[in-house]
Amino acid sequence: MLSHVGSVELRETLESFHSLNESQWSIAKKSKDVTVWRKPSQEFGGFLYKAEGTIAENPERIMDFIRPGACRLEWDSMITSLEILQTLDQGCCVVKYTTAGQLWNIISPREFVDFSCTSEYQRGLLSCGVSVDHEEQRAGLVRGFNHPCGWFCVPAQDSELSVLTGYIQTDLRGMLPQAAVDTAMASGLVNFFTDLRRALKI
Repeated sequence: MLSHVGSVELRETLESFHSLNESQWSIAKKSKDVTVWRKPSQEFGGFLYKAEGTIAENPERIMDFIRPGACRLEWDSMITSLEILQTLDQGCCVVKYTTAGQLWNIISPREFVDFSCTSEYQRGLLSCGVSVDHEEQRAGLVRGFNHPCGWFCVPAQDSELSVLTGYIQTDLRGMLPQAAVDTAMASGLVNFFTDLRRALKI
């Protein structure tokens, strides 16, 4: 399990992603109010994705919907089950969750076990996570692996909006066409914003 030192290193890794120059990213998908970029990951053979958009809500309430818990399961269409395995200090926990199949089940459902930690960041919040070893695995599911990932949420300047920026680098594992993975990741991040905005309005 990750120690406090590990959570600090995880946060520093996310902050390093957040400071990358724009020229290091290429656009993977763009909608009216969300942009997804990507760059080769330094952790595995896939991509590190960046997604950003604005949301008409304060960072605290947005992060209440994003961090692991029953609320996330209610609105996130990609998550089919979620269980907090261990609650740790300083806003941290270990969470096990399963994701829905994608692209007509070309990508079958996956299971993940992540260390997750939420902390203050500037005038907002940062929720970050990374997969950890966990022996127990549900039969029939491929165990995916999340390399350091997370969401920054801060107030927009001179506005009542918040800027939400996510960094995701997920190794879905299994024998998958890379093009299918790229399509699923970019589309999934756009849909994440759509689902989140809808849930926040309820």
